[in-house]
Amino acid sequence: MKKICFALMLLTSVVILPHSIRAEVNVSIGFALPAPVVFDAPPEMIVLPDTNNVYVAPDSDFDLFFWNGWWWRPWEGRWYRSHSYNRGWTYYRKVPSFYYDVDPGWRGYYRDRNWSGNRWEYERIPNQRLHNNWKKWQTNHYWQKNKTWGVENHQPRPQQQTQEIRRQRQEHYQQLPEVQRHQQLIQEQQQQIQTPQRRPQAQRQPQRVQQAPHKQPQAAERQIQAPKRRPQAQQQHEQEQNKRQPQVQRQQEKQVPQRNDAHSRDRQDQKKSPPQQLSQEEQDKQARMTGRGQ
Repeated sequence: MKKICFALMLLTSVVILPHSIRAEVNVSIGFALPAPVVFDAPPEMIVLPDTNNVYVAPDSDFDLFFWNGWWWRPWEGRWYRSHSYNRGWTYYRKVPSFYYDVDPGWRGYYRDRNWSGNRWEYERIPNQRLHNNWKKWQTNHYWQKNKTWGVENHQPRPQQQTQEIRRQRQEHYQQLPEVQRHQQLIQEQQQQIQTPQRRPQAQRQPQRVQQAPHKQPQAAERQIQAPKRRPQAQQQHEQEQNKRQPQVQRQQEKQVPQRNDAHSRDRQDQKKSPPQQLSQEEQDKQARMTGRGQ
């Protein structure tokens, strides 16, 4: 709950605050900003030997690097970067790749003007000159080829040795207490994001009991409202029968009068026709029958 409130406050500040102040807000929720640093003047920088154009502020009490157009600063096991050396710091999620090329004892080498047993005539670079030329120096390998970083009789290390040194420095960095605390904090935050917050079972059961009565009437109403649908083939057959019934009735009605008319005509013909005359044999037979009766 506290993190949600903090996120809402942060979002409100980003919308309301002007752009100059908004740059000071850290976009990473849960990680504090590094302590503010005040410089009397823009810091002068030196380039570190055996690095890929990594510059450092030798007069600062904390490590302040410039590399690839960004200012970099480690603080409490985390890394921050900015386009300015004294403001606008934002959290950087991983260790910048240049850091494992930096020799941890560079401050002592700077104080003694000695790099790996050789005289080190470093050059202090004003801030404005660095910003105007860093990209060109990086493209032309200015410090490696032309200056050899100011180290007399400098001999570059073999690539295999350089990789081994980077691996050792990485292991040493991971063992630092502040770095381990930061890694543990990241793991805890990831677990909170991946694990959704579940409500207690006692709170979910009343909702189920309340929802059950509402669902049953709806299902019953649907069954009452929804008529049973007959198959389409049966519907077509009934429609055809309904169409045929009027035709059959009309045909039957026509046939009945015709039959009645024929029967009546037969009766009329019988009435109209005269009695048939008997032949001579039939007359004689009828006379004999009459005589016997008498």
